[in-house]
Amino acid sequence: MDIYSLFKPILFQLDAELAHDLTLKSLKFAERSGALALLARPLTCQPRKVMGLTFPSPVGLAAGLDKNAACIDGLAALGFGFIEVGTVTPRAQPGNPRPRLFRVKEAEGIINRFGFNNLGVDNLVENVKRAKYRGKLSNNILGINIGKNFDTPNERAVDDYLICLRKVYAYASYVTVNISSPNTKNLRALQEKDALAALLATLKAEQARLAEQHGRYVPIVLKIAPDLELEQINEIADLLLEHVFDGVIATNTTLARDAVQGLPHAEQAGGLSGAPVRDKSTTVIRQLAARLQGRIPIIGVGGIMSGADAAEKISAGASLVQVYSGLIYRGPKLVKDICRVLG
Repeated sequence: MDIYSLFKPILFQLDAELAHDLTLKSLKFAERSGALALLARPLTCQPRKVMGLTFPSPVGLAAGLDKNAACIDGLAALGFGFIEVGTVTPRAQPGNPRPRLFRVKEAEGIINRFGFNNLGVDNLVENVKRAKYRGKLSNNILGINIGKNFDTPNERAVDDYLICLRKVYAYASYVTVNISSPNTKNLRALQEKDALAALLATLKAEQARLAEQHGRYVPIVLKIAPDLELEQINEIADLLLEHVFDGVIATNTTLARDAVQGLPHAEQAGGLSGAPVRDKSTTVIRQLAARLQGRIPIIGVGGIMSGADAAEKISAGASLVQVYSGLIYRGPKLVKDICRVLG
């Protein structure tokens, strides 16, 4: 039995957000004490070259678990091939009122309505600078996920993304533009054609300027929702190609409840992740892949609870995968299982 299996029943008796915070603090302590180094085992995955970057393995940690980049080194010891931190906003904000995180245990799902709670981009950058795991100064791959503040209207959203992009550029291996969280009012409206075209154009222009300033090209990827019709997916894919975006992450959490209807906490507002979103996410990946035809890489995330689930995402067209809710339900052994299957 692995260590996580011993602690999971205790953690699942606690409030979900309390358990989340306690786990991160425990990881940080274990890393600083050297305990995690004793448990860490080498990966068996083959490296992948994606977006001009060499990923030590195709298995990454999705954004949302470590919003402030406060536990990068502890998380790195779990064996991820890459880590994505955030979502971070220009200014610190508390997010939505608690409770805002709920387990749907019977379906291995999680509902959250955090609302981009974070300590602000300056705090995140300082944490990244202190970490041993550094995207810029090592072969480790660090993604930084950026968003807008809750009180910034959509017509000025691009200003928030530009602030964050400028501040994280020097420290990120790649930057993710999050326009798909369901927990910031009207954020998903930025996925609509005209708004998205303007946003992508502005960010690409700034990326070119920053690349010249820093002497280093940092890829930018877009994270999209699973709750999109085929026509919307095709529009997004076409815009990504038109503006030469470097990648796309599919997908964020879903607002749909058909997979958990009638289960405890299913009625809670927020985005649903975990096993219930697996098929929706894979469908979006498959539709994106058909439209993109390999010209832009896809990072697949959503409901990966096993190596077989990860392989399904790769078969659908993803080049890399990320996990979050699966880590909560299955523990760090999930990373090793995925590596074993993907090779």
